[in-house]
Amino acid sequence: MRFEHVLVVGAGQMGGGIAQVVAASGRRVSLYDEVSDAVERARGAMEKSLGKLAEKGGAAPDEVLGRVSHVEKIVAADLMIEAVVENAEVKEDVFRRADQTFPPEAILASNTSSIPITSLASVTSRPDKVVGMHFFNPVPVLQLVEVIRALQTSDETAAAIVALAEDLGKTPAEANDFPGFVSNRILMPFVNEAAYALMEGVAAAEAIDTIARLGFAHPLGPLALADLIGLDTCVSIMEVLHDGLGDPKYAPCPLLRQYVAAGRLGRKSGRGFYDYP
Repeated sequence: MRFEHVLVVGAGQMGGGIAQVVAASGRRVSLYDEVSDAVERARGAMEKSLGKLAEKGGAAPDEVLGRVSHVEKIVAADLMIEAVVENAEVKEDVFRRADQTFPPEAILASNTSSIPITSLASVTSRPDKVVGMHFFNPVPVLQLVEVIRALQTSDETAAAIVALAEDLGKTPAEANDFPGFVSNRILMPFVNEAAYALMEGVAAAEAIDTIARLGFAHPLGPLALADLIGLDTCVSIMEVLHDGLGDPKYAPCPLLRQYVAAGRLGRKSGRGFYDYP
């Protein structure tokens, strides 16, 4: 399945990056977001990203952006990639609407980082054609795509998304539908424990991140990474892990909750564990 036309729902940091990568592969992209100026902001971010890539031999920004159209509602396509907020009810509503709009053979994918694909599939009339397609931030740079099979996902659907990820220049890795999948089941407790180390005064934020970067050869320390992801998103994922697995070790650190309550969400709000002028 070629997926000549892809609808991306959600024009935030992840959705914009997904739209860019899909358009750079030569496909037509429709980009939809209920927030009125979100698509224009996403196009600005894409133009900046594509400009940097063009300096290294990538496609001309105008050529790629010319394949991205702003649509004001969910429109039929060969594939939907949903990238809205990490909220089950919001995502389920998107899947219901897409299911009613798309042709029966189309596939519906979610970029969710933790919400069960099985529950998203269950609100559609095509559960065998629902799958997780979890990209990583920044999407144009990071190579991994976690392909998550719901209980209902067919072999054909999973194979088609694996092939698409490879065609986008990514490396797919398949996982089954358990809370947090593989990536966030490992990553989020790491972030959470770093927040506990900071809260308990074990070390300053800079020291915690330096130890992770230089000691573990990570490109970003866990606290800086949490700021990039968004502290509200980290809390949401930890809550999915806690609820789904029933183990108290997955409960979000109180400091994470406190920062979110204070509006310190990370880079997107200008302040998280660090300040971003």
